[in-house]
Amino acid sequence: MSIDVRILLNEQGRPAGKLADAEIHFTAGELAGLKLVGFAIWERRDGSGRSVSFPSRQFIVHGDRKNFALLRAIDDPNAQNHIRRLLLHAYETHVHEGVGAAS
Repeated sequence: MSIDVRILLNEQGRPAGKLADAEIHFTAGELAGLKLVGFAIWERRDGSGRSVSFPSRQFIVHGDRKNFALLRAIDDPNAQNHIRRLLLHAYETHVHEGVGAAS
């Protein structure tokens, strides 16, 4: 399976701290021609770097707002770290080199 990461800069500056949206485009394999959306690159509130939010859906249970993660690890919770690093690298590449996608 091959993927491309597309970075869409947040040029309006709203919400505060959101730097960009990111999409994963599947270019080969069983998912070729599809994309996974809903990732966002954020400036950390304490100013110590950047973070990535993953696709999720909000719902309400007994008046409490909760999030249901759409991309989850099967066994190892650290499995998301690879995608997180890939998205942050694509963002850095886009910003510093003006490239629209990174593989």
